[in-house]
Amino acid sequence: MGLLSEGSPLSWEETKALADHVREHGVNQFINLYHRLKDRQGDILKWGDEVEYIIVKFDDENRVARVALRAQELLAQLNEKELADPKGVKSLWRPEYGAYMIEGTPGKPFGGLMAHFNLVEANMRYRREEVTELLAKDECVMSITNFPRLGAPNFTFPLAQPRPEDPLSSARSLYFPDEAIFPGHPRFKTLTRNIRKRRGEKVSIKLKVFKDVKTKLPVEGAPPGEPDVVLLDAMGFGMGCCCLQLTFQACNITEARRLYDQLAPLCPIMLALTAASPIYRGYLTESDCRWNVISSSVDCRTEEERGLKPLDKQKFRIAKSRYDSIDSYLSPEGAKYNDVPLTYDEEVYKRLVEGGIDHLLAQHVAHLFIRDTVSLFSEKVHQNDNEDTDHFENIQSTNWQTMRFKPPPPNSSIGWRVEFRPCEAQISDFENAAIVCFVVLLTRVILSYQLNFLTPISKVDENMQTAQKRDACRKEKFWFRKSSKTTEQRAAKAQAQAAAQAAAQAQSNGKAATLNGSNGLANGNGSENGDQEEQQPLTNGSAKLNGHGNTNGTATNGTNGTNGTSNGSSNGADSDHTDTDDEENELYQLLTINEIFNGKPNVFPGLVPLIRSYLQSMEVDTDTHCTIEQYLRFIEKRAAGELITTATWMREQVLSHPDYKQDSVVSERINYDLLKRIQGIQQGKQVEPALLGQGYHSKTKTKDFIPPALQKQLAKNGCCEEK
Repeated sequence: MGLLSEGSPLSWEETKALADHVREHGVNQFINLYHRLKDRQGDILKWGDEVEYIIVKFDDENRVARVALRAQELLAQLNEKELADPKGVKSLWRPEYGAYMIEGTPGKPFGGLMAHFNLVEANMRYRREEVTELLAKDECVMSITNFPRLGAPNFTFPLAQPRPEDPLSSARSLYFPDEAIFPGHPRFKTLTRNIRKRRGEKVSIKLKVFKDVKTKLPVEGAPPGEPDVVLLDAMGFGMGCCCLQLTFQACNITEARRLYDQLAPLCPIMLALTAASPIYRGYLTESDCRWNVISSSVDCRTEEERGLKPLDKQKFRIAKSRYDSIDSYLSPEGAKYNDVPLTYDEEVYKRLVEGGIDHLLAQHVAHLFIRDTVSLFSEKVHQNDNEDTDHFENIQSTNWQTMRFKPPPPNSSIGWRVEFRPCEAQISDFENAAIVCFVVLLTRVILSYQLNFLTPISKVDENMQTAQKRDACRKEKFWFRKSSKTTEQRAAKAQAQAAAQAAAQAQSNGKAATLNGSNGLANGNGSENGDQEEQQPLTNGSAKLNGHGNTNGTATNGTNGTNGTSNGSSNGADSDHTDTDDEENELYQLLTINEIFNGKPNVFPGLVPLIRSYLQSMEVDTDTHCTIEQYLRFIEKRAAGELITTATWMREQVLSHPDYKQDSVVSERINYDLLKRIQGIQQGKQVEPALLGQGYHSKTKTKDFIPPALQKQLAKNGCCEEK
């Protein structure tokens, strides 16, 4: 959810009065932090996932399912292990917005070993089991993106009713009671109240209802003149959804900026692939995803900022909510694809540039800082700008974008990171693990093959809207960058080079290689010209995925001057960062999800084939290879439409239910049966071939530890990592 400061929350009036104070000191804190850490180099690949869960209570006698408002109680028990042994726990648990939600992460990050991919699903299973042990027999922890009847009458247990006329209510919602907001930290209700007050009215989330033959119009609660709209009116409808997120540590700031940019065009693609939320407030809608719902749920822009009134009290017209897709690229290669005018605070920008921040990063931060703080605690007002970063993080953490660029925390061993945020939560641990491992492998391929997915921001924005349409995964097309002529040549060259090196040195000491991505599949300290001096053969299962290539260049801040021109990482003309192989207006095509993931001849080789090409150059232990292959098969089959998305599956379950009246309404009985079926899938008791295939979800070799024999081999080869 973001920064969870301890203390006493200020009222909106007090917070508003301190907005410029937070902005001024937040900028100072970023400048100071940047100069302390801009030269940080050599951090190894670490990565981890975040899965958000909903606690559901079943009333089997009456066949009703409700969200259980037990998060605070459960978190107190789950956190006991962490308090007793902070470094030894296998999972970490944190609050989320809903009183029925919890967030689980691995106890420590995964690292650069191939064998780590075989730990992810087992750790997710452990997390689910850990929560399940604390639940009653009629309760279930579910990794679903949205509770289908959230906001419908009596959707909570214990029952709670909205109080729209109560001046003390944070949400003032017609549908979402304050009791459904997590009560254990004041941030959540404070944000709810302050976003509503800053906006000047309740948030307004509008979804088109799925019109069936007997759909009654106007929909209950529809705004005047919009009879086919399902209206949601509270922050909880968006922030009460669950998602699947990943965070990667880069070797330095330059690599972090590059990963941020290269992953941004993939955000709408992964959103479409993971679509999982077609039902809101008990209605089938025309949307398959949560993204616009959350975006509108925290849209604190005033009428002036939204362009509904002339600017008077406000400084800016702002095109998007503070929760939306990114608005600018950060790497030098991405600069020319920033084709949408960027609104940013010129005074903040000037201070940043004068403080030694390059243009691209300065405009990014200055854009974040057009937003006011919407949550401030009295104990955090006055800070030491040379040591603290809370004011910067206050603004940064309430800009919820598809990607997040994350500086290292002060006085920490953590490096420069990027967060990948678009994916919807999937039903099973198998699906969630497959998505996570796929994206992590993709980052390694991007760095190893020097791939370029950069697409104009305007087209990424268009793709974000396309991704949320009904059955977009099978029916829609997305702007995607064609591969240049060098892409497949470079991939093949890197693959052949690594294989040749491994064969040539098979009789040597067997020391494992570090996969420093940007210069091929072997040791990135070499180059693509065949330099093999420091490159080592790959040993079974011990290959590392650090993916850190020659990205530091010669400029200390990862750029060279205010224009942000990098001296590193691109390897000259043999890089997809150049457009010499294509005419500018022919760089992009509208491709289906199938074509993006599985390839289209003479246009793009496909994400899955690129990953497979990468993996062919590496020897991996048998169990990990089996697991990764099952994940890739699942991804390619879903992308091809052979398997359907969670959203499409849920629609089909509703439409085929004997109680469905062809009226778009998901009744309590339909909701109960749908969630019971999901519970069966999670537990492995319910087989759903259309969703998961014929038993694919049960065939991985995932383990919650690296096998002792492999650990011995890693130690022998000098690749042993901290347990």
